Amino acid sequence: MFDNLTQRLQGTLDRLRGQARLTEENIQQSLREVRMALLEADVALPVVRDFINRVKEQAVGQEVIQSLTPGQTLIKIVHDELIALMGKANEELSLNTQPPAVILMAGLQGSGKTTTTAKLARFLKERKHKKVTVVSCDIYRPAAIKQLETLAREIDVDFFPSSLEQAPLAIAKAAQEHARLKFHDVLIVDTAGRLHIDAAMMDEIQQLHAQLQPIETLFVVDAMTGQDAANTAKAFGDALPLTGVVLTKADGDARGGAALSVRHITNRPIKFMGMGEKTGALEPFHPDRVASRILGMGDVLSLVEEAAHKTDQEQAKKLAKKLQKGKSFDLNDLREQLLQMQKLGGVAALMDKVPGMNKLPTEVRERDNDRELGRMLAILNSMTPKERRQPDIIKASRKRRIAAGSGTQVQDVNRLLKQHLQMSKMMKQFSKGGMHKMMQAMKGQMPFRM
Repeated sequence: MFDNLTQRLQGTLDRLRGQARLTEENIQQSLREVRMALLEADVALPVVRDFINRVKEQAVGQEVIQSLTPGQTLIKIVHDELIALMGKANEELSLNTQPPAVILMAGLQGSGKTTTTAKLARFLKERKHKKVTVVSCDIYRPAAIKQLETLAREIDVDFFPSSLEQAPLAIAKAAQEHARLKFHDVLIVDTAGRLHIDAAMMDEIQQLHAQLQPIETLFVVDAMTGQDAANTAKAFGDALPLTGVVLTKADGDARGGAALSVRHITNRPIKFMGMGEKTGALEPFHPDRVASRILGMGDVLSLVEEAAHKTDQEQAKKLAKKLQKGKSFDLNDLREQLLQMQKLGGVAALMDKVPGMNKLPTEVRERDNDRELGRMLAILNSMTPKERRQPDIIKASRKRRIAAGSGTQVQDVNRLLKQHLQMSKMMKQFSKGGMHKMMQAMKGQMPFRM
């Protein structure tokens, strides 16, 4: 996300290096480029205009403070204004009400409401330890009810059944009573979408809102639609008392216009971002962290939080103890580390959050590392348990068998074994002399090249 905007802003701010101070002239030139970068990112024009005016007011005449260069000074100003534009801080869901707390999902057809309903249910179950019921009031799209039922089964939350013959208001009322009798904490109601905003749809969802009295009314919008997302959100906001916005498909949006426009136009906070198709791919929206990502500073806090929730902590402790006892880092361990990386969203998701990764050459960033990750796992899965424990026994005939079983070439198997050998040596350094020696061993190279 924000790839294009990040590169444009980074280039603009880098050009200020070497200047003694910020002047009206160099600020004017830089802000002209920032303005073009924002417009190219499909940020709404009124938002761009206000943003540039606020940055200019603060930047002109600013002395270089302490050790900051003019470029760094402007980065700080732009960073702070980006945070202000997107909402200053993450606003959590408000669930402080008589159970069940009702969350009403609204949005256009194709925006990802049903998938987001399941993602939110999983988030509340796993991170907030809530008992959740989900229900579909979408009687117009035949597959909608079945889709939600399938997702609910996958994430193991309560699904209240409904059918195309029922009226949405009757479904919602019955589901609310069901959740109350089951003593569930939260009821998430998936509503019907349309291909465009129309009076009938608005009337139906207004009736649902009046009946359910939800504590949260979330507008689900496709980030790929750019500033149109903000305009659609405003139309829904005029019809419903929205409490927040969920941006879906944010992982596929290289421009970021929706994220920068929605809050300003609707005056409603972005509460979550959907960062993939899987039910675990929902992130709380933190304006400060997103601003850091936009400016190429990464988002280490989110990375740490995801690692804590999505990786196997017990497995990590076992590996650390194993290495401390002087045992080798075998191919089973490598396989486990690759699976953990996959849980975190793959290489692309990690690169988005690690500081400085945006400065890697374009061909490195755009390389399909996740496909390579899948290829490596396929090779490892084609090995026998004994081969993974004892890589030394993998000779020519075994390599041919492994390559055939994984749909790869013998040279791919050789490359993986070589990469494992490099990692094994580094892990040995770790077991002998701690993190310092391991970092020295890693200096100038990555554990494996993809």
